Amino acid sequence: MGFVLTGLGVLGLILPGFPGTVWFVLAAACFARGNPKWEAWLLSRPVVGELVRDYRAGRGMPLRAKWIACTCIAVAVGFSLPRIPVLAGQVAWVLVGAAGILFITLRVPTRRP
Repeated sequence: MGFVLTGLGVLGLILPGFPGTVWFVLAAACFARGNPKWEAWLLSRPVVGELVRDYRAGRGMPLRAKWIACTCIAVAVGFSLPRIPVLAGQVAWVLVGAAGILFITLRVPTRRP
């Protein structure tokens, strides 16, 4: 499962609007329970390891990353909204996007340099 989640995390680094960090955190948790060698490998990756270690330590996200994440959510919702034919679906999609933005801005701590 850790490898599948790592693959989703890599997709999250490539695709705009698709989160990557959450998948890497879950992959590290799977590796920690199954094979600590793979957890150490994941944590030793330059970008990914730092993200997972920061999450585990409760340091949160840099302000720039929060802006990028919220902008990606807003753009993804904006571009996909006209493709949803039902008004209830459009409202639900906007609420999901708003919930994501609110979670990032209000619940995730901001890491200051």
